[in-house]
Amino acid sequence: MRSPVVPEAVSRPTLEAVATRAGVSRATVSRVVNGGYGVRESLAERVRRAVAELGYVPNQAARSLVTKRHDAVAVVIAEPEARVFTDPFFALQLRGISKELTAHDNQLVLLLTEGRDDHTRVARYLAGGHVDGALVFSLHLDDPLPGLIHDAGVPTVFGGRPGWRDRTGTPLYVDTDNRGGARTAVRHLAGLGRSRIAHITGALDQTSAVDRLDGYRDVMAETAEGGGDPSLVVESDFTPAGGERAMRELLDRRPDVDAVFAANDLTALGALRVLRERGLRVPEDVAVVGFDDMLPLAEQSDPPLTTVRQDIEQMGRLMARLLLRGASPLRDGSTGAGTERTSGPGGVDPAARIPGPGVILPTALIRRASA
Repeated sequence: MRSPVVPEAVSRPTLEAVATRAGVSRATVSRVVNGGYGVRESLAERVRRAVAELGYVPNQAARSLVTKRHDAVAVVIAEPEARVFTDPFFALQLRGISKELTAHDNQLVLLLTEGRDDHTRVARYLAGGHVDGALVFSLHLDDPLPGLIHDAGVPTVFGGRPGWRDRTGTPLYVDTDNRGGARTAVRHLAGLGRSRIAHITGALDQTSAVDRLDGYRDVMAETAEGGGDPSLVVESDFTPAGGERAMRELLDRRPDVDAVFAANDLTALGALRVLRERGLRVPEDVAVVGFDDMLPLAEQSDPPLTTVRQDIEQMGRLMARLLLRGASPLRDGSTGAGTERTSGPGGVDPAARIPGPGVILPTALIRRASA
């Protein structure tokens, strides 16, 4: 039997080979390859031509020693795998982050946390100098990650309004106008003549859910004596199954309910399923409004879902953009509002509100058949 032929390993072109081809010093090649300054354009062009001819690819480890950069960003999601890979919200936000990082030739390193051991692992990884910064979202109020990340000394942008203050003040974050969007949803339902408007909340250990509940209460305080009936509020967890459980509880408790504002679209889908099971028509008997406008889910629900649109993908892009640019305009110690131009719903380009170090993206009501 003949032994298989093992091809010889193809040697990678070296920095020295590029220098020889270009007729310059190794130091000159290093400065050009690593984006340094002080090289005449004619020499830099010779180096670039030699790089292209030889197919030279910089060694990332060696390059990091020179530039002190890794061209990699950690994306930390404080949720278990089962939630991250089934909830389209995370896919949209990751898509926005990935687009922005790719545009700047940066790699995305995904880190998920499911328990205390994961928190320690993530903190150790970040402190180990493997990435240039971190994007962190879906935090819960008792989550130790903010403190661990602060101790790691890694530049960080958070997704969602923080429910804490770190040792340096309020951290930099990007969020949606959750409270304002909730007000818009509930005012829409009230404008339809609905008087027994219920709210199925999200997980109340997250600030987005708290803000949407507060927005609901704001409008109910305007339209109902005493701020509304607490029996019309049912706590849930942002999932379809949670929406189903909450809708059943709500109908058992208040069979006269005529409208529901759900904390997100997935919750609304669960609520719609239970309303169909109970023989209730949407919107004739019960009008339903969600929050997110996650496509195609919102358009393909039965009936198509009226919902509050937030630009989830843009939120991810803006988080990455702020991190990559160092976020200097928002970290000047000023507490006044500034402007960050963002792409808003419907092609509009409004200025997001920036209260101190936070960027708040606008929302818009998208009307469909459910309300």
